[in-house]
Amino acid sequence: MAERTLFLTGFPGFLARWMLRKWLHVDEGLVVQALVQPSEEASARRALEALSSSGSSGLRVRERVRLVVGDVTAMDLGLSGPEFRELTSRVTEIYHLAAVHELSSERRVAEQVNVQGTANVIAFARAVRPLERLVHFSSAYVSGRRTGVIMEDELDAGQTFRNAYEATKHQGELLMRRAGDRLPVTVIRPAGVVGDSRTGEIDRFDSVYHLGMLLIASPVSFPIPLSGSGSAPLNLLPVDYVVDAVHAILSHPASVGRTYHVVDPNPLPVRRVYETVAVRAGKKLPRYGMPVNLTKALLRIPGMERFASLSHESLDYLDNMAFYNSRNTLEALEGTGLRPPRFEDYVDVLMQYVRDYFERAGSFEEGSGSEVGDRF
Repeated sequence: MAERTLFLTGFPGFLARWMLRKWLHVDEGLVVQALVQPSEEASARRALEALSSSGSSGLRVRERVRLVVGDVTAMDLGLSGPEFRELTSRVTEIYHLAAVHELSSERRVAEQVNVQGTANVIAFARAVRPLERLVHFSSAYVSGRRTGVIMEDELDAGQTFRNAYEATKHQGELLMRRAGDRLPVTVIRPAGVVGDSRTGEIDRFDSVYHLGMLLIASPVSFPIPLSGSGSAPLNLLPVDYVVDAVHAILSHPASVGRTYHVVDPNPLPVRRVYETVAVRAGKKLPRYGMPVNLTKALLRIPGMERFASLSHESLDYLDNMAFYNSRNTLEALEGTGLRPPRFEDYVDVLMQYVRDYFERAGSFEEGSGSEVGDRF
């Protein structure tokens, strides 16, 4: 069998680290060329050291992973001429994970990475002679403010967007889907990725974490209201399941040319998630929901304003009546035994990770005025 050479962007980001670990574990012949920004080179080397000592000597990480210093926002990905020629003659697969994910990111920065960066990866892919697969990690939230059932083959439906993240991920996927006419493109659209269902490990606190921090750190007597009606689905998946599902999907040759919603086909309503987290936090449950705008105003009162920078953008997703159809994903996973774990079975692990993080950081006490917003 010919050697597989995988070109990876987005390392040492959280999902890229998890995907790399999975790929190295299941294919001992795989060689990875990981594109790393100059500012992230030291962090990337530490991540490789962690992978090397993660318990499986058979991975031979140092021998099979090469860090290539470059930048998706630069022409030719910031590679030198010899590097570009070498990679385009060897690479068989490209996995594009580099992106700006922050909901509060500036439009200019998000466009530079999520749109221009994707265009540059496409240009690189067109120069790769032995290319067999180009995988683009998009987002379920390219649907923007659409409501109702959203199919995997739908993308541009005239929707508007809540923030620059959604808008630029949509633009990037448009470019990638158009490139699919001549390139072997597969699009992966995850929904809300949370920490490892066994350890809670995560790299940034958003989505359900904001809700958990609000509940855990608020005064015991202060009930945090449910934002919105509570009936909207909150689509959450632990990263370990996402990685396993994506690997299974990409193991099918028929996945080329298709788009996959990697989501929970039966997501819990926001109220159920809220109640589950509140019970774990030992906090009162308000009887009724509150409009999103009023909840945002609540975050400005003394004692709660420290969470405003964390939660304003995330609150918009707690009243999002979008239902992501995942027919392609369900077909690809049929017979694998893979299914999303129940939120109730791993929420304690997620919340404990939040508590442990703040304890290590020395900046978290229940009900205190500790400032945490600048950490995320």
